[in-house]
Amino acid sequence: MTPSRRTIFIAFAKEDESARNLFTGQRISARTPFEFVDMSVKEPYESQWKDRVRTRIRRSSGVIALISPHTPRATGQLWEMTCAVEEGKPLMGIWLHGSYLIKPPEIASAPCRTWSWSAVADFIDGL
Repeated sequence: MTPSRRTIFIAFAKEDESARNLFTGQRISARTPFEFVDMSVKEPYESQWKDRVRTRIRRSSGVIALISPHTPRATGQLWEMTCAVEEGKPLMGIWLHGSYLIKPPEIASAPCRTWSWSAVADFIDGL
């Protein structure tokens, strides 16, 4: 793994899976000014999911939460953000549908940014 490549856990609501796919897929473009290893959960765990997710978050350099209108009801995503805060991981929210959304309290004092290459690159470069 190169020094510029970081391991990132992506927290997202299940209803936003297509947005997560677009978000993580942009890292393969030659023009993208960042790269990362995606540690998000692609398939829900049947058992002990919190222990398994906590392990992934601990192994990550940081956590990016994709914030959408689905987030307030996404109990798994809300728990993932709380876990990131508990584990002391750098955390950033990315607004999927504009910054008119209410910032979830689980994200604590972490910033929320508009989805842009520069916002993501700045976060990853700061890890």
